[in-house]
Amino acid sequence: MKVAVLGAGAIGAYVGAALHRTGADVHLVARGPHLAALREHGVRVLSPRGDFTARAHATDDPASIGPVDYVFLGLKANSYAACGPLIEPLLHEGTAVIAAQNGIPWWYFHRHGGPYEGHRIESVDPGGAVSAVLAPERAIGCVVYAATELAGPGVVRHLEGTRFSIGEPDRSLSERCLAFSGAMQEGGLKCPVEQDLRNDIWLKLLGNISFNPISALSRATMREMCRHGGTREVIEIMMRETLAVAEALGCKVGVSVERRLAGAERVGDHRTSTLQDLERGKPLELDVLLAAVVELAEITGVPVRTLRTVHAISDLLALRTA
Repeated sequence: MKVAVLGAGAIGAYVGAALHRTGADVHLVARGPHLAALREHGVRVLSPRGDFTARAHATDDPASIGPVDYVFLGLKANSYAACGPLIEPLLHEGTAVIAAQNGIPWWYFHRHGGPYEGHRIESVDPGGAVSAVLAPERAIGCVVYAATELAGPGVVRHLEGTRFSIGEPDRSLSERCLAFSGAMQEGGLKCPVEQDLRNDIWLKLLGNISFNPISALSRATMREMCRHGGTREVIEIMMRETLAVAEALGCKVGVSVERRLAGAERVGDHRTSTLQDLERGKPLELDVLLAAVVELAEITGVPVRTLRTVHAISDLLALRTA
């Protein structure tokens, strides 16, 4: 199995290191000091489950890798449309692209069935720019439940969780999914193949759609947002509106708002990825988290007054920090 990790940051390098331990032919695409460290020392993983080092091939030139069986996409979703020159050298006719993204993916309605079959979500695939680079036929969905961070160049600190749920847009249990799942599990990670990954997408989105923009607007941690009465109420309303949109599209999340809030509070003084991006002056990845759901509410006729309000304010913040 030949795998390229495009965007070998905290999550990508962690997955690449795990696959490399199984004997897979792994290639990490990175840049800057991180790339230099990967070349010199390999990926150093610090984890409560045991530290290890994986000396996978690392480069900033995908053309030097050539076509692969799987591309694990560790880039932010807002950079997908521009990644064509990077991903094109990695593709052959059967290459699968596993996009480890938060929020609503560009392939969401590909082989979905029903009245929305093939519908393009403008906020995540503007003008079809993402689909032109990442053909939906190549897509394997991936919902990440693991938490990692870069402790330094070439050093990944694994904080908690090892689950990477994957699934086909058409809900089939394909050979390509089963093969990748097997390799991930052999490398020590959980990688269930879900018959309908869209349920997992909405489950994770329930937290991302609310905590991420509110944290950027308030500069607050998970615990602080949960313990502030007014903010907690806003987040609860946002979650309930999100559940209504998911249900209108035939998805069942399978967790209550109360349970989701309790779980978030237990995380403690964690800063969301959106708040971290804001503090580092990086673009805010809110279109796939919030704008997409507002757009889906529009086509399904679900009222989402609070989501619209938070989207309007956080969108202005994103524009001012772009």
